[in-house]
Amino acid sequence: MKISLKAKAWRWRVVDISTASSLAVASGIVFWVADFLPFSALQALLPGFGGLLNGLWLFAGPLSAIIVRKPGSALYCELLASILEALMGNIYGGASVIIPGFFEGLGAEIIFALFFYRVWNIWTVCLSSMLSGFFCWAESFLTDLQAISLSGPYGLAYLLFTLLSSLLTGIGTWYLYRAIARTGALDRFKSGREGRSV
Repeated sequence: MKISLKAKAWRWRVVDISTASSLAVASGIVFWVADFLPFSALQALLPGFGGLLNGLWLFAGPLSAIIVRKPGSALYCELLASILEALMGNIYGGASVIIPGFFEGLGAEIIFALFFYRVWNIWTVCLSSMLSGFFCWAESFLTDLQAISLSGPYGLAYLLFTLLSSLLTGIGTWYLYRAIARTGALDRFKSGREGRSV
């Protein structure tokens, strides 16, 4: 039975798995460090202002997607990074970070799926990061902030700052990808060869 070129292009290789896993490990460490930033202090300055930090937990999915370019890479990397963050221990109660990681990875994945994994540019990366941010915001009201109205002043401010943070994260992720590509570390990927010329 012959496999179509599209199916073959979307099939994960060993190098895809190892690269996405390596990105997840590095991201998980960043997530863990970000856990200790003064989120509560920002919230005290202005309700919802803490959303400016949320982008620090949203870059793994879009970065893995733009590099590996295989279905599921954004979800895989974001979720694995969250699991590693949980295993290292954190102020949020360990495993409680895994559920947000799943939804954030799903949000990032959806954008690339909508473009049938064919459009890889700064716009899709930013959209991916922002939908991940939206899912992050929505999930927090399902778990931690159930007593607060989504459409109230706090909910809207938190959404605004989270989306701003995720947009900046998307831009930063794009330029991080390009910087990595220029080192030659991604030459085994089409993304690496393209990254040098973008």
